[in-house]
Amino acid sequence: MAQWLEMSYVLTNMDDERINTLYPPDTFPIEIRHYLCQWLEEKDWEGFSPDQSDKEPIAQALLNDAVLLLESVAEQQNIVERMKLLQITKNMMTRPAMEFAVKIRNIFRQEKMILCEKLANKRAEGKTPDFEELSFLKNTVFQLQDRRKRFHSCKEDINWEMVNFEALQSVHAKTPSEHSLRELQMLSKKIQELKINQSSLIRECLGMFTETLTKLKQCQDNFIIKMNVWQWEQHKSVIGYPFSDDLTHLQNWSEQLFAVNSNLRQEWLLIPDLPKEIGEKLTGLLQELIQSSFVVEKQPPQVIKTQSKFSAVVRYLLGESLVSGQPVTMKAQIINELQARNVNLALCDNVGELINHTAILDRNTATKTTNANFRHMSIKKIKRADRKGAESVTEEKFALMFLAEIFITGHETPFKIHINSQPVVVIVHGSQDINAVATIIWDCAFAEPDRVPFVVPDRVTWKMMIETLNVKFCSEVGTNHNLNPYNKHFLAQKIFDQPEYANDLSDSVVTWCQFNKEVLAGRNFTFWQWFEGAMDLTKKHLKPYWSDGLIFGFIGKQHVHLILKESPSGTFLLRFSDSEIGGITIAYVSHENGIPMIQNIQPFTRKDLEIRCLGDRIRDINEILYLYPNVPKHEGFKKFYTEQQPTNSGYIPVSLQTKVGTVPEIDGSHISGELSALNVEDTYPLDTLPDLNGLSMDANCDPIPPDGMEYDFYFNEFAKNST
Repeated sequence: MAQWLEMSYVLTNMDDERINTLYPPDTFPIEIRHYLCQWLEEKDWEGFSPDQSDKEPIAQALLNDAVLLLESVAEQQNIVERMKLLQITKNMMTRPAMEFAVKIRNIFRQEKMILCEKLANKRAEGKTPDFEELSFLKNTVFQLQDRRKRFHSCKEDINWEMVNFEALQSVHAKTPSEHSLRELQMLSKKIQELKINQSSLIRECLGMFTETLTKLKQCQDNFIIKMNVWQWEQHKSVIGYPFSDDLTHLQNWSEQLFAVNSNLRQEWLLIPDLPKEIGEKLTGLLQELIQSSFVVEKQPPQVIKTQSKFSAVVRYLLGESLVSGQPVTMKAQIINELQARNVNLALCDNVGELINHTAILDRNTATKTTNANFRHMSIKKIKRADRKGAESVTEEKFALMFLAEIFITGHETPFKIHINSQPVVVIVHGSQDINAVATIIWDCAFAEPDRVPFVVPDRVTWKMMIETLNVKFCSEVGTNHNLNPYNKHFLAQKIFDQPEYANDLSDSVVTWCQFNKEVLAGRNFTFWQWFEGAMDLTKKHLKPYWSDGLIFGFIGKQHVHLILKESPSGTFLLRFSDSEIGGITIAYVSHENGIPMIQNIQPFTRKDLEIRCLGDRIRDINEILYLYPNVPKHEGFKKFYTEQQPTNSGYIPVSLQTKVGTVPEIDGSHISGELSALNVEDTYPLDTLPDLNGLSMDANCDPIPPDGMEYDFYFNEFAKNST
């Protein structure tokens, strides 16, 4: 019957001519295939061929059985259908039995070819069979409903004939006669045929239920896989991988699965004598469907600071199935890694205190969505697990678990569900944020699907790491300009502490400790802290420069010397500082007595660029002329220059400039050191500057600024006025 169920769906999209070719009305009308589907598919027709005369008796017996079964079916139909089926049985009896058997064999072969062709077309077109499977399931439900109606009609006929039989039996007992005896025998035979037909319908229903439950589970398993993929892509999107948060398709799929399950359950309840295992399987599938239809549509922030507000949204794809008048309250609680692996532990122990941790599942009729919106949650306190070795608090992962009890019409007991958020790191101070983000990045990038919460490898290949860094950098900055091969090679050299001309490091293994536990050689910060600083600076102040390819970025000093030494004086490039977090420096070449000298200007930090943008600083510095390899700086950076705006205030306008040079000695007082860049950090009226003759010096003979004045500004003005 399974093959006919699939064919019955295919036939709905097939033209009449092809259907008549497959099931010729004069030799094997489609009614035979339809009404005898289960019986036909239970028999082996492949063994028949026209030249096998020894199998003629078997073929004849099968033909006789088919005629009897079709006559029995005809008795249950309306007058029009009954007369049509009886005519078909008469025609069947006039045909050779072997021809009948071979015809069925050929039809079955053609059906299989059609089904295989349909499957191949689906694969070639890359189409998913989800909704076709759902249509098949819904069609099966209609067939079950038809058989259930026929079953009840048959039962009513049996009851009616039994009444007639008992009445006639009573008459015959009082006045026996040949006529009444024949009528009793005919009624008895008819009742027996009706009971046989009734039993046949029950067997058909049972077979259809078995087949449909298998198909329903397959379709639901596909739905759950797609839900898991959606959640996995949501998890990876934290790094910057593409992700579509549209759940419309999945909600439609979920609702149709629910409708099929409900209709099958109704048919199971209405058809007697079906095993209770069918109901149990349907309930199990429903529990699984409800659980899978809950999703954290808006994840909480993955780094949460205690005593700060945050939000999350849980969506229920089966919102229309909720029982009217019984609002569902969802509850959130924070759980640790061990509890995430065992929900029973989570229900027994509370590792943190959440404020505003309940929300009602609300149905939005306009968007047809059902959400629990946790708007103002906050972690009041957290209980941490015992740490292992040098493990930091920013390496400990938690999650939010959302729980609810769902009532479904037709089920007395509620369905208990729970769903966990993506892992979160709980911090108590903003200074822990960067290290906490490192934990999340490593988790999102390298966790395996279907992992045990929240297991993640402690080492990965550099190839995997650099892909993650590239995606994260482009996503965070908001640019399509990727890290180039030189950038990637330099980053590998930096994390592995290798010389700048090291071999290919793509297959080397990088550990979590190298990423964000061990400080870089000669520095007091980790690789991630340094990389994140460069990424943050680019995001906030350098995005257009990076996107236009004006910043080389990640490159080592030796590589800079190599590519600039053959360039004309004034050729420069922009690179991220090696020694300072979140700094960008200008390296340029000058020539002294024909010898190239590579100069590195003091890095500009976020604070510097907030005062004067990078474009204006590049315009200020006369020593740099060409962006490597040979782009005139005014051509590359002109659009970033800030023009002086005219003022009607009556004051003489003042401009800030960046200068490169050496500060000389003043009145015997020694101001030491070569100034890579004199960066004015603020503006003060000139009359607020102290008299230089009354200058105060510290122990290093550096000028001491008066109260309320920043050191950099005072020092720069001191140097400027001392010339």
